[in-house]
Amino acid sequence: MVMIWNNMRWYRAITSAYYRGAVGALLVYDVTRHSTFENVERWLRELRDHTDPNIVVMLVGNKCDLRHLVAVSTDDGKSFAERESLYFMETSALEATNVDNAFAEVLTQIYHIVSKKAMEAGENGNHSAVPSKGEKIDVGKDVSDMKKGGCCST
Repeated sequence: MVMIWNNMRWYRAITSAYYRGAVGALLVYDVTRHSTFENVERWLRELRDHTDPNIVVMLVGNKCDLRHLVAVSTDDGKSFAERESLYFMETSALEATNVDNAFAEVLTQIYHIVSKKAMEAGENGNHSAVPSKGEKIDVGKDVSDMKKGGCCST
């Protein structure tokens, strides 16, 4: 019993660090496997428990090219997204359908949120955290560490 509790505590520490600073997320399910759609609610709760409330989340139904195998309808995906205030899109990674559009939409929404915060901060006399056009952005150590380890290294 203690081992399970310790493992759960360790897991929570890892997830908190993993989600820290996230401004956007794509929650992807397989439209041909209903079980993946059933797990979306759990992953969304996980996101909301560990991220800023202003995070941009898009629900993505992948494999829309396999219309003859669909187990999760577009309407079911849209309904869930509307109920949870998520953006929604269906994609096909195989055919590259809407993949770029999904990322572009999330990035656009993130930009709108950051811009709005910057404008509000400027109106309140605070210095904007958003760099002006042409200003050099120093990403520092974070990027060099990421290049060394890759995105998925353990």
